[in-house]
Amino acid sequence: MKACLVELTVYPNTLPLASGYLQAYAQQDPDVARDFEFAIHAVEVNTPLETLVSDLLAQEADVYGLSCYLWNMRRMKALCDELSRLRPDAYVILGGPQVMHHAAEYVPPSARNVLVCNSEGEKPFTAFLRQVAGGRDFREVPGISFWDDAGELVTTPQPERIKDLDEIPSPFAAGVFDGGEYTFAVVETNRGCPYRCSYCYWGAATNDKVHRWELDRVKSDLSWISEHGVESIFVADANWGALPRDVELTRHLVECKQRNGYPSMVAIQAAKNRPDRVTEITEILVEGGMLTSQPVSLQTTSPQALELVQRANIKESTYVELQVKLREKKISSYTELIWPLPGETLTSYQEGIGKLCASGADAVVSYPQLLLRNTPMYRQQEELGIVTVRVDDPVAEADVVVGTKWVTREDFQEGSWFYYAVISIYNARAGFYVARLLDRQGVCSYTDFLRAAADYFKTRTDTATCAFFAESVATLGNYDINNIGKVLHYVLHSHRGEMDVLLEGFLRERGWLDLPGVRPAFELDLLARPYVYRESVAAPSVPLTHLRVVEQDRYTFVAELPREAAALLELPDLPDADLVRVRVDHVGRRKMPYPKHRSLDYNAGYCQVMMNRMRDIVPSWTVLPAVHHAA
Repeated sequence: MKACLVELTVYPNTLPLASGYLQAYAQQDPDVARDFEFAIHAVEVNTPLETLVSDLLAQEADVYGLSCYLWNMRRMKALCDELSRLRPDAYVILGGPQVMHHAAEYVPPSARNVLVCNSEGEKPFTAFLRQVAGGRDFREVPGISFWDDAGELVTTPQPERIKDLDEIPSPFAAGVFDGGEYTFAVVETNRGCPYRCSYCYWGAATNDKVHRWELDRVKSDLSWISEHGVESIFVADANWGALPRDVELTRHLVECKQRNGYPSMVAIQAAKNRPDRVTEITEILVEGGMLTSQPVSLQTTSPQALELVQRANIKESTYVELQVKLREKKISSYTELIWPLPGETLTSYQEGIGKLCASGADAVVSYPQLLLRNTPMYRQQEELGIVTVRVDDPVAEADVVVGTKWVTREDFQEGSWFYYAVISIYNARAGFYVARLLDRQGVCSYTDFLRAAADYFKTRTDTATCAFFAESVATLGNYDINNIGKVLHYVLHSHRGEMDVLLEGFLRERGWLDLPGVRPAFELDLLARPYVYRESVAAPSVPLTHLRVVEQDRYTFVAELPREAAALLELPDLPDADLVRVRVDHVGRRKMPYPKHRSLDYNAGYCQVMMNRMRDIVPSWTVLPAVHHAA
């Protein structure tokens, strides 16, 4: 018999880890190994349904195992329906957090050949294969749901979680992935998360003890990934850095890269209560040329929201100390938030971001709140007043929270407009130094500055940039993480001149350009705004009246600044002179040339990553010797 495991992935050439675990665990059972051959079909989620159906029918499998997640569920449901209709003699088993405990929603009573796994998959899948090859009494399979011949939905008792993870053989060592060409891999070194954040269902093991694979086994798997040229990996542990051995594993990754040249990029979910260890890990990766940014997962700064979602957070003093350490080491970071969590108000969200800006966060990344299946929040929808809208997406099944007891739909949209101001004004540095000056002078706080910018942008939908903001707010465009990257593409590249004019118009309307020091700060922003691609610098599209560009070549400006503007740069050894001459170097680190032949979505993905690595693209500043002008 034949079992075909199916993964529909976000990124091309993704190593199918979940399928590898299922196959390796099942093949150690002698009966399953005797009765089944295995195939893995892993392709991009945007693959046309007709192609998927044709390719899977050609497998002529007796069992199709579909890994279901939020990002592929609509495509998986359509695929399941077609396989069930065209191959009624074959079995389809669905697994993953989107379908667990929701069999009745995805499987009609007439589909007797479709089953749903409600737990960690290795034990149920192996037991299921034994029954397919033998007695076909699926009541003997733990942790599944299916419709019986009487039209009743049967749900069997859950199996215990696997506590000794080494019971699962390494699919890398077992040769499951041999012959594949992979550019991206998800890896696990442990399973479980000790926290109970009510919005999260990490690996179906939140509020659970952390179980780990044996250290040498993990090192061997990481070595395989490096030796086979995988460019990028995501460490799927819920809290990387929580365990002391994570430092050793990080060093091992760097050694692998030095030996084999791969991987070139590592992404982590950092442990929030171990800032020193996580900083050490990030520094190791940065020095190894593998990671240039550290995520700081605050999710919210609201005490009320933290209590309601059962999350303990990083202390404010620890957060500020962490930011200082990262800046000293020239390591980028980005602070992650979720909007709108229960208990968060529009005011607390905006003021929280304002505090983060004032504390010197490199970038603030705000994700939409998604209502995930099987979470405590999912069960508390009525109590929390949660209102959702399902995103219009042909492949995903995402329910975006657009209202709570504390946030109306209008508040939600206002918060979304506010965040587009944060991306463009603060993260993309369009008004970075002006906002800093006004905040420090007590004229206008970061929060009020960003509110005012959002209000101004609403009035300027005659421009391409603000029209994009308006469309994104109206259509929940920020659900797609590449939407953030598109903002950077607009503000830092394709509509850079338009943003110059927008910012000048905004400051003039507020009357701020007439205040002492504001015009020089604004002109400083025009020269300081980074370029997200490696490209030639361009003169601002509005005239400079207080700063003077005296030289310009491909990547640099040499400019004379009033001392008050130069002081905003916080450079050491600033000369005590009315005019300060500086070199502004925009070459940056690890930037790629603008790929004109690529689609906007492709380029937006690159831009989104670069926002999280802001220190790689902001310009460097060098104070030059003063030039004395003739009287």
